[in-house]
Amino acid sequence: PGENETQVDLEELKTSVLYSGPVDPAEWVGLRKSYPLLVYLRNNLLMLAILAFEVTIYRHQEYYRCRNNLTTPVTKTIFHDITRAHLDDGLVNCVKYFINYFFYKFGLETCFLLSVNVIGQRMDFYAMIHAFWLIAVLYRRRRKAIAEIWPKYCCFLACIITFQYFLCIGIPPAPCKDYPWRSGNANFNSNIIKWLYFPDFIVRPNPVFLVCEYF
Repeated sequence: PGENETQVDLEELKTSVLYSGPVDPAEWVGLRKSYPLLVYLRNNLLMLAILAFEVTIYRHQEYYRCRNNLTTPVTKTIFHDITRAHLDDGLVNCVKYFINYFFYKFGLETCFLLSVNVIGQRMDFYAMIHAFWLIAVLYRRRRKAIAEIWPKYCCFLACIITFQYFLCIGIPPAPCKDYPWRSGNANFNSNIIKWLYFPDFIVRPNPVFLVCEYF
């Protein structure tokens, strides 16, 4: 690009996907030449193996219960014979009880801690939005009032994760068109772009943040 087209330093411009080397359009849709191919497909095959293992377990449980005329447990816990009455019967029963009901008892507090973790990990514009939502939920105080706003909060999380996923993908680099915040008239630098989580060919959005938001 010419001097009037961008304000980016030359050294920083060399790290851009548009100017660091030839652009392969197939990489934008997730296709990349790799050797050996098995290493490239390792994670996909692992996910398929986990899904197959899960389906096998559920089918085996269903078949076993039908053959022995057993009903499906109502609580769907790991240790079916452990209840609140067994909590003080020893350390082993205490651990079993919390394995069964930890999220049932402390799920809300766990979600609050994970929200704080997202804010601490990101420290950007979307972390500020998460902080406002956390304040809005905590302001309700009572569990019944929190339960009323919780579906809206879950809807917000689903929408914002999807939106940020498309930000991470960005526009295809094949047309060699840069983003408007990289033009000469825009007063944006790399730190501002990173803080706003804008798609960019130099400072690419960190997709690991979406994993934190998922939890």
